Amino acid sequence: MITVTSEGRTPAVPEGAGSATGYGAPTASWRRRALTMGAEEEYLLVDPVTRQLRPEAQKVVSDASAELGERVTTEITCYQVEARTDPHTSLAAFAEQVRAMRTAVVRAAARHGLRVVSTGTPVLPQPHPLAVTDGPRYARSVAMFGALDDEQTICACHLHIGIPDADLALQVSNHLRSRLPQLVALAANSPYWQGRDTGYASWRTLAWARWPAAGPPPHFDSTAHFDALVEDLTATGTIMDRGGLYWDIRPSHHVPTLEIRAFDATPTVADTVLLAAVTRALVATALADIEAGKPALRPPSDLLRTACWRAARDGLTGDAVDLHARRLQPAATLIERMLDDLRPALLHHGDLDTVTTGWARLRTIGNGAERQRAAHRKGDSPSAVVDALMQAVNAADQACD
Repeated sequence: MITVTSEGRTPAVPEGAGSATGYGAPTASWRRRALTMGAEEEYLLVDPVTRQLRPEAQKVVSDASAELGERVTTEITCYQVEARTDPHTSLAAFAEQVRAMRTAVVRAAARHGLRVVSTGTPVLPQPHPLAVTDGPRYARSVAMFGALDDEQTICACHLHIGIPDADLALQVSNHLRSRLPQLVALAANSPYWQGRDTGYASWRTLAWARWPAAGPPPHFDSTAHFDALVEDLTATGTIMDRGGLYWDIRPSHHVPTLEIRAFDATPTVADTVLLAAVTRALVATALADIEAGKPALRPPSDLLRTACWRAARDGLTGDAVDLHARRLQPAATLIERMLDDLRPALLHHGDLDTVTTGWARLRTIGNGAERQRAAHRKGDSPSAVVDALMQAVNAADQACD
């Protein structure tokens, strides 16, 4: 079995891994394997009365660690909490741990008079200057990147899929690049910034893209190509180290996983579970294509970047860029086409019903961005959006079972 381990934890050596680095060639067809998945979720802490951000992350993390141990930690600002799951092959077990993880953070926050929201960007204007978490790495980042760190109250959901071979992980990355626009659209949950509607479904995607090594990753010819680029980026002061590779897809630098980072923080457990199932199926499909010798679609970098921009702007509504035909198609049509392509992998992992139900749910109620805007229309204020996010963060949702 392939083993995926959450960031910051010592990985178990995968079966069949024969090298000292923990990477090894697969010993059986990927079509017969159950890929593991793990998630990192980032949340914001808010005051239940003012709905403003509150810099109490250290207190909440200390409290929540009684239940979650090292799976809960702080982030760059004092308004954010990050929590991680263990690796799972069962989607049901993954869903249950995401739910329990959120419950632990919500309860810890409540004990300090706070509430938790899961959104890609804060809805109301953020404090200035930002309260940055103590630590040499964060201090170095602020000194190195200046005002870019002023916008780091943005939150994401990162999904890890277990691949114990470094070269294979990069090949999968090459195959997944062209799917990034659909993933951005599915997960879009950040229409508001500084108290106003940005006109984008995922403003976090635009804010994150300003970093020097962010957005869609390059197409890599080999691990040597990847290593040389990382060395150049580090030598030129573009990144501090490999942890500063903020591409939407990247091989983890210390655990045997491929990390997909294109997702806004999700409003509900059901949203995270849907994204996890789709992502695992994408990776499994890519592995099967690689095994069959099928080349990755390689759109021009500028066109891929444009497609991601369009997805961040429009989400599931309107048109999206069809990277095969190089023209516009309805966004929902492209996602349904992708889900059709993933059907064998979804069946293999037993996830087809969950994804079918989850996609039908999004077609009915919209992605996170559409739900935030609906809350604003209903309550006629940004505060109503924060209230809806507080209610959604740990709500029981049968769609994720």
